[in-house]
Amino acid sequence: MSIAHGVASGMGGIRTAGDLVARMQLTRGMRIKEAKAYVAGKLGVSERDLSDPVVMLDVRREYGLGGLYDSEITDTNDAWAIQAKFNIAELLEIPINCVESFKTLVRGKLGAKS
Repeated sequence: MSIAHGVASGMGGIRTAGDLVARMQLTRGMRIKEAKAYVAGKLGVSERDLSDPVVMLDVRREYGLGGLYDSEITDTNDAWAIQAKFNIAELLEIPINCVESFKTLVRGKLGAKS
């Protein structure tokens, strides 16, 4: 069933690279073809690999981009939540609101203690 779902869902969000492509479309106003090419280049994979959940599981782990670990084998070194968002922002060279807010909050807290 999981194979059928993977094939049917196409570029299914964080199961593949759909979330990364969508981020480029929203933050940079890229068309889908341009966004796929950009993300594939940053990840060092082909555009076809972006929609392959098996390939992208390894790629997302390698770059610490998070994933759907409730249905996969997890590792203690897997990126979660804000850590994954930091990694995505750095890799794609884009601002992500929660990452920027977190940085501001931490700078404020560290500055107050100095």
